[in-house]
Amino acid sequence: MSVENSSAVQSKHPGWLKTNRITVILAGLTLLVLLLSSLGAIREAFESGRIYLFSRDFFADIPKRLTGPGRFRFVMQPLIAIILGIRSGVADAREGRPPILEGVLFHREHRRELMSSAFRTVINLVLMGILLDAISQWLILGVSHAGAALVLGPVLILLPYSLARGITNRIARSRKHGRPLSSQ
Repeated sequence: MSVENSSAVQSKHPGWLKTNRITVILAGLTLLVLLLSSLGAIREAFESGRIYLFSRDFFADIPKRLTGPGRFRFVMQPLIAIILGIRSGVADAREGRPPILEGVLFHREHRRELMSSAFRTVINLVLMGILLDAISQWLILGVSHAGAALVLGPVLILLPYSLARGITNRIARSRKHGRPLSSQ
């Protein structure tokens, strides 16, 4: 291996390793918190005889999450997801890919590429969403339910991300082709 090739390889790896290392650390921390959450949630399920996820208590606790510690994440996480979605939507339009939901559902040739791109873009944000939801449940409710964290955390990110990415792609493609968004 020449000196030029060696330095090129070295310069590529630190960014990849750093990004990958952060994801691995976040994933490990999230799994640990979910495991600890599961223990308390299982104990509560045995004592009450009810499963929390999508129960009456689950829906009654949602307003508590909006007013308790961590409520700022209900604004920040979707906002960051929208910004990432806009960036990805512009890239999709530039590269001629269909809007993400349309591509995943109806364009088999683009499905893997679109899903991989979305995963790489939002994985750390989704992991942080799950982690923050589990921790905020402990702070607000006194117990953390892993299932609720696995549902609410990703919903706060994936829904706004997908919508922003798809809408931005459509707008960017219509502007690129000189078509107005609505006819007059």
